[in-house]
Amino acid sequence: MTRRGTVLVVCTGNVCRSPYIERRLAAELGETVDVTSAGTRALVGSPIEPGSGKLLGELGISADDFEARQLTADMVSQADVVLTATRQHRGAVVKLAPQGLLRTFALADFADLVDLLPGGTARPGFLDEPDDSTVTRVVRAALRQRGKTQPRTDQQAEIVDPIGQSAAVFAEMGRQIEQVLPPVVRALRG
Repeated sequence: MTRRGTVLVVCTGNVCRSPYIERRLAAELGETVDVTSAGTRALVGSPIEPGSGKLLGELGISADDFEARQLTADMVSQADVVLTATRQHRGAVVKLAPQGLLRTFALADFADLVDLLPGGTARPGFLDEPDDSTVTRVVRAALRQRGKTQPRTDQQAEIVDPIGQSAAVFAEMGRQIEQVLPPVVRALRG
């Protein structure tokens, strides 16, 4: 039996982008994958920003019982994959925990890589171990796709930070995330 996988989502304050992505992935992946989030400069203990909570509510997903957490090296080492809101966040994760280099991706970049997987899911690879999680297998498969697609610009790979902004900026954040989530969900479902 394949063990449950773990996904860690990272942004800055852990109150807008990463909790939104966390809750969306958790809703889509159900009991098959554990999804958590943290921030590089977290507003520790804070709830999800109302703008992100409203967007989740419109999708029928609860924003209740959330508290922002500060990213730690232990969180990175325990995750099968770390998905970040921007490439700058990816850099911060890897600087904090260099062992996460091959498991840390900007969300949009990861979506582009897994979208290239045959049938949208990871096929077993020669490096896979019997007790690897589906998430670990997907990460290895994604790494094998590098160089097979035109990379995004930094701006194209970035999820806009809506903190302190209008409802329109939160809506843009939601739109950007929803555009890149489908291939990630397909791949992580196995």
